[in-house]
Amino acid sequence: MAELKEFYQNLADQYEYSLAKIKKNAFLVAALRLIVFVLLLACLYLTFKPGTWYYPVCLAAGIAGFLWLISISSRLEQRRQLTANLLFINMNELGILQSKKNAFDDGQSERSSNLYVDDLDVFGDGSLFQLINRTSTHYGKITLAGILKNAFTNPETIILYQKAIQGLAPQNSHRQHIIAGAVNQPYEQNSISGLLAWIQEPPVVSHQLKWKLIRFALPVINLVTLLISLDIGEYYPITITVIISWLAVGSLVKYTQQQNISLGKKQTQLTAYAHILKEFNKIATNSSRLLQEIQHQTTNADQQINKLSRLANLLDQRLNVLVNILLNSFLLYDVQCLFSLEKWKKANKNELAGWIDCVGHVECLVSLATYAFNHEVNSYPTLQGNGICIEAKGVYHPLIPIESNVANDVSIGKPEKLLLITGSNMSGKTTYLRTVGINILMARCGLPVCARSFSFTPLHIHTSIRISDSLQEHTSYFMAELKRLQSIITSLKDNTPSLVLIDEILRGTNSEDKFHGSEAFVEKLIGYNTLCLFATHDLKLSELETRHKGVIANYCFESKIENNKLEFDYKILRGVAKNKNATFLMKQMEII
Repeated sequence: MAELKEFYQNLADQYEYSLAKIKKNAFLVAALRLIVFVLLLACLYLTFKPGTWYYPVCLAAGIAGFLWLISISSRLEQRRQLTANLLFINMNELGILQSKKNAFDDGQSERSSNLYVDDLDVFGDGSLFQLINRTSTHYGKITLAGILKNAFTNPETIILYQKAIQGLAPQNSHRQHIIAGAVNQPYEQNSISGLLAWIQEPPVVSHQLKWKLIRFALPVINLVTLLISLDIGEYYPITITVIISWLAVGSLVKYTQQQNISLGKKQTQLTAYAHILKEFNKIATNSSRLLQEIQHQTTNADQQINKLSRLANLLDQRLNVLVNILLNSFLLYDVQCLFSLEKWKKANKNELAGWIDCVGHVECLVSLATYAFNHEVNSYPTLQGNGICIEAKGVYHPLIPIESNVANDVSIGKPEKLLLITGSNMSGKTTYLRTVGINILMARCGLPVCARSFSFTPLHIHTSIRISDSLQEHTSYFMAELKRLQSIITSLKDNTPSLVLIDEILRGTNSEDKFHGSEAFVEKLIGYNTLCLFATHDLKLSELETRHKGVIANYCFESKIENNKLEFDYKILRGVAKNKNATFLMKQMEII
């Protein structure tokens, strides 16, 4: 951990130094531009004086120099923005290692009480998504969220992602440059989806012969008539052709405005998408088939998306009064833009959706690989081919600070199908359930898991841990819990290999009813193709181990009272819990 902190601190220091240097250079270039501009004004004034032939030459050279300085300023601004983003990225990584909040989105909008994602803290503040997320685009966010909601169960897909993450993880510079392309931009929600609808619209001008002739003929006629008008000193010829030009442009004004609405204000997003794909295509695929496939699909995508960004910017310029009046009057600016856009659409109509999808996958993989890079002590799990089981050594929870974490072993499925876990309050039962569940989820995403070793069968996850009532639906806690249990049983009926995590069910009924209901539910669970961790305070349920020997096993978390203090070691043990802490705590707090 100390080495990783030093690594990010060194990078942050380098980028901070580079940023200061770029800002200094940008200031010098800006000052030089001001000087050149003042000299240009002087040259312009002196050019109109007789006998000063060399001033027009100086004026031309000055204009060229001024344009060159503008180009340098533009490049310096791009470098400044990129360097600032890289500095932000490394400071953010350093902060995360120091237990500060990740500056990227926490996925709160993806939370759902109807899935395991809520019970396992997959989304929201302090969640797994927040720990992993390094996405800045809408498609990156929904791709990463989609994988966490519906993690892979196909072993080939899991291995495919494992190799992609293993290939990307060491390439820190490339990963950070990919992230830097879009960082600090708000998720754009529906804007790019509108672009995907736009590209499917049929052409209006580029397929018509009359417009093909008009776009070339009218600008030539305008220029010729302009020369004639200047020569004869009469301006009616150019006036007539300009009116004709505006009639042509005006006949397309509604269509042009529609294109402007579809593409307007998207240059920044498109440029960011292009940057992500350009940087991704620089990485070494390291024999990863998934990385190779994405690179093959996006070979020239960044060039084409950048081109669309420039075309969108050109169309935006029609809102500039000077551009609109002058260029439309003589060159049919709107028509030229429409032709270029329709030509781009025709060439890339079938590619854009795939490229945007790749942007999402790239950001998702970069996020997963960044997590892997930051957790080199984690191990990549191996997949079990025979039966269903989980075998792990030293498993711990990824969301608990390492200094507070207590690792435990897990062994289920060889042969026991259900572990009945007893223990007092605060002893670690619920955390153990969540630790197993969240590591199975990470393993199914292709991530390295928090364990010394981890072997598993890809299992669907079903949970009943965190239940709440609903005033809006007039649902009591007890009925909400019953609905959750019903949903689990319904899901298990298709015989899909599953992991069920149950924490203290039927708390809303009397002890005898609770025991009989829990007993019947446990016996029903073991009849399905499932593994189950079942946490309970009801010690009487431990008798089920004798009745279902080799299928149900008793485990526990114990508490100790020493020197009038309650202590927990949070280590799972074989057997049934004996110690109780409720009475002791009530006395300590002077409740009784």
